[in-house]
Amino acid sequence: MDLKTKKPIKSVAIIGAGAAGAVTAAAFEAEKYYERICVFERRETPGGTCKQERYSQTPIYNSLTTNVPDIAMSFSDSRFAYGPFAPHHIPRQYIESYFSQHKTDPYLTFNTTLELLTKLPASSRSELDTWSLTLRQHDPTLQLDKWYTETFDAVILATGHYSVPYIPSVPGLSAYISIFPSHIQHSKSYRSPLPYTDKRVLVIGNSASGHDLSQELTATASLPVYQSRRSPSRWDGDSPPKGIEWKPVVTEFLPSGRIVFADGTHLDDVDHVIYCTGYQASFPFWDSVSNGGGLWDYKSGRLLGNYQHTFFRSFPTLGVVGMPRVLTFRSFEYQAVALARYWAGRNAVPLPSAKEQERWEVSRAEERRKERKKFHDIAWDDGETEEWLGWLFRFAGLGTLKGEGRVPPALSEEVVWAVENIRKYPEPGKDGKDKDKESVKENYKEEEWVVVERKEIKDSLAFV
Repeated sequence: MDLKTKKPIKSVAIIGAGAAGAVTAAAFEAEKYYERICVFERRETPGGTCKQERYSQTPIYNSLTTNVPDIAMSFSDSRFAYGPFAPHHIPRQYIESYFSQHKTDPYLTFNTTLELLTKLPASSRSELDTWSLTLRQHDPTLQLDKWYTETFDAVILATGHYSVPYIPSVPGLSAYISIFPSHIQHSKSYRSPLPYTDKRVLVIGNSASGHDLSQELTATASLPVYQSRRSPSRWDGDSPPKGIEWKPVVTEFLPSGRIVFADGTHLDDVDHVIYCTGYQASFPFWDSVSNGGGLWDYKSGRLLGNYQHTFFRSFPTLGVVGMPRVLTFRSFEYQAVALARYWAGRNAVPLPSAKEQERWEVSRAEERRKERKKFHDIAWDDGETEEWLGWLFRFAGLGTLKGEGRVPPALSEEVVWAVENIRKYPEPGKDGKDKDKESVKENYKEEEWVVVERKEIKDSLAFV
């Protein structure tokens, strides 16, 4: 849709003050075009999932560090305090200061949850749909909630997708939980290995959190720590690390407490089963009745009616930042700039027609289904990340002659090299040359990483 023929978009609500919300606020502020920018955050400070203070609402465990080298993860105009793999408090502080750095902290409203997002149909052909936000603001002193409604020309969803734990359905699991309610947990509630001292533990999953927790638990739990894997990860060798025993996928939980695996083996007397199986996207505030349908398809795992993981063909005044599993946080910056430029009427190239956008979505959904890959996963090794970021880069274009607008960052050789060569987890048999390691150590002065040669197993960013 060509927004230049419509009434200008001047007020924008950004839902979420994590990394996506922080860079989105900065991008919209840089346009010097919008009259009202508001960022609503349900917690008491910025930081998103990088915060750990409220354990029940964040997936941060004590030893967690970033998985992507800081030069590729941080936003283009500001690096993390140190790296390449920073402890979780560094990104939290980084996000908090990023609002102040760009003078967008006055736009923040804390302790405020979006309860209902409703489209308000345009009253004439020259206008665009607007949005009604039903908000609930908690007063921690009075322990009271204040409900109110605000209207905005446009809305950005920067809520992330690490809030609702995903636990796959397994025969007998529900009955097992009812009999042994304290045995099953998700990695979201894990904080340290100490509560598992001398306990018999099964970890399910072998992406980043599954790897971290399995290794960490060997220091306290009864050995071996069992790890259920569907397939090998990039960092798995031919045999498991000391103190860990690999198992295939779980096929059944029995009322007796026995856990059965795909190879016919079983475990008895397991004290804790920790699922490290990721998260489900969730948009509980979406008014599906008034908005003409749902926003997320749980069967196919994708945003409905989306284009380039950022735009919505049926809702031109709605955008999303941070949905794809790709180069986090850096990819958020490209999306934020593209949306800020688009709603200001300054995008360098037009969006395709609604029919073309639909063809893109249908084609991608079918392709990903055949390949058994997730719709919103964007691979690095096959060039898809560069292609997607390049599209956003070309769409947004440059700022104005007067300096209004943020320019999308370059995907520099330095960033590409870091993604492809600096690894948090060693890949067995693929240690890099010492001279390469030493040259990087001069910049980072860190020991929690290795430089590795390429290895064709899973995508370089599969663990993000």
